[in-house]
Amino acid sequence: MQKIILASQSPRRKQLLEAANFDLEIIVANTDEHFPNNLSIEEVPIHIAKEKALAVFNRIQDKYKPIIAADTIVVINNEIIGKPKDRSEAISFLNKLSGNKHQVITGVAILQNNTEITFVDVTDVEFHQLTQEQIEFYVDEYKPYDKAGAYAIQEWIGIVGIKSITGDFYNVMGLPVSKVIQQLLKI
Repeated sequence: MQKIILASQSPRRKQLLEAANFDLEIIVANTDEHFPNNLSIEEVPIHIAKEKALAVFNRIQDKYKPIIAADTIVVINNEIIGKPKDRSEAISFLNKLSGNKHQVITGVAILQNNTEITFVDVTDVEFHQLTQEQIEFYVDEYKPYDKAGAYAIQEWIGIVGIKSITGDFYNVMGLPVSKVIQQLLKI
């Protein structure tokens, strides 16, 4: 496979692409993750992913290396739940998700020379009703402050707390790898 640039600090995205046998170069450009208020929910992660990809694209010399950037959001009742800023917010987020269905939406941007591909992948996830003890244990032990929705499906909370999932499991981890591969084949 051709070397690709991953515009992300996410160890999960790196792990997933390496598992798919990609030769990766990690280049991260700090970008603002704010977005215009007039975007639809599905446009939000695409906007943020595109900003990440463009920031890296503008820094590199070789414009023929594909750049992949992604952003994942969690949505419940049309509300975007981002990364919790502290313990209290993480517990609050997990209480919202407990016993309910939500969507995990990942926006992906792929840039290469004059080609730009963007898409979203949506996965429906339902949690069992979690006890307060389970929520606090997870937050205290795993400190999910860098995770949208305050959880990682591959960690303890996913193993004991997920009732059902409809869609791409890897999307919930942060990158719908099979869709990324299909899009890369086009360029």
